[in-house]
Amino acid sequence: MKIITTKVHGCLDYTVAILLIISPWALRFSYNRTATIVMVLSGLITILYSLITDYEYSVARLISMKTHLILDALSALLLIISPWLFGFHEDVYLPHVIFGIVELLAVSMSQSSPTTLNQRSKTTEIKTAPH
Repeated sequence: MKIITTKVHGCLDYTVAILLIISPWALRFSYNRTATIVMVLSGLITILYSLITDYEYSVARLISMKTHLILDALSALLLIISPWLFGFHEDVYLPHVIFGIVELLAVSMSQSSPTTLNQRSKTTEIKTAPH
């Protein structure tokens, strides 16, 4: 069920991106350079593609929400496997795995087009339906 609107998803994007960026210090694993770089880069990249997504909180609507959700899913999968992929799993792995799982859940529950577009489509269908 797609219960997260693109407007809510946009708020989540920027909030989670900031949490990703600050998490190495807030969760006290900033001493691990690789684990820190993965989180910070993930947050920064999320902000960048959020700013160019076709939804309510972007500055340039260059990529579709469907593309955005694919990027979110890829980012989540990378976060989940990054401790083992980059070899820091013996030191820290839970923050990466938890953020990745939460991101996948958000993707699975998010609408793939802005609500205003969904409402316009339904209105257009009603107006153009044969009488």
